[in-house]
Amino acid sequence: MKSETGDPVVCEVCWRHCRISEGGLGYCRARTVKDGVVIPANYGQLTSLALDPIEKKPLYYFHPGTSILSAGSYGCNMACPFCQNYEIAREAASSRRTARVSPKELVDKALAYRGRVNIGIAFTYNEPLVGYEYVRDTSILAREEGLETVVVTNGQIEEGPLQELLPLISAWNIDLKAFSDQGYRKLGGRLDVTLRTIRRVAELSHLEVTTLVVPGLSDNEEEMREEAAFLASIDPRIPLHLSRYFPCYQYDAPATPKEILYRLRDIARESLERVNLGNIH
Repeated sequence: MKSETGDPVVCEVCWRHCRISEGGLGYCRARTVKDGVVIPANYGQLTSLALDPIEKKPLYYFHPGTSILSAGSYGCNMACPFCQNYEIAREAASSRRTARVSPKELVDKALAYRGRVNIGIAFTYNEPLVGYEYVRDTSILAREEGLETVVVTNGQIEEGPLQELLPLISAWNIDLKAFSDQGYRKLGGRLDVTLRTIRRVAELSHLEVTTLVVPGLSDNEEEMREEAAFLASIDPRIPLHLSRYFPCYQYDAPATPKEILYRLRDIARESLERVNLGNIH
């Protein structure tokens, strides 16, 4: 949407629908307005680039044993107080160093790593969909070169941009951060939006889901039973990764007891065929 009057412009990438003034920033700190048009200020601005095992995304059932070139920018449209990547997710753009990498340059880097069993590009580390245009443009070129494309996301995206991405992305890992509206409100998100994204992605792409088990937020047994039943209603073979929380950023509760993860895994397995534990050691 373009403003002809200089008034704030509505960003339509996520449910927040931020009204952004010329030169200002949306809630995610990654989208701005230039000449009356909302654009991604973080387009091609990478803060992180690494060749990772595909299992680190985590994707255990998508080309296991391979590597993927993982790229991150900055910005996020949620505000998790235990964020492990808060430096690039929530801090101001001026406080970090970035390297400008065009879509073609990123694809060329991925191709150069093919000899190290690299299968493609993963958009990860920060919330990649606040700059979905870069994901889209890079993915178009990557697919032309036979590269796989992966998105690791919180799923807080509107239907329009999601529709643009769905034909281009090979695999998704979606963070399902809790299974209650109250839990999502604490994190600055909406449960219904992530559930909608999960449903849409599952129709067309390989999908795996991750829940970070945080004391007092996502460690409730009944909510885990409901979460697993929801995923199973789509497909009982959807992999669910339960990860152990450790104190980080603004959240200092003790690390999640291992016994709770084992119990939640057993509950999830009542409905799902593939439930895995991460960060358990």
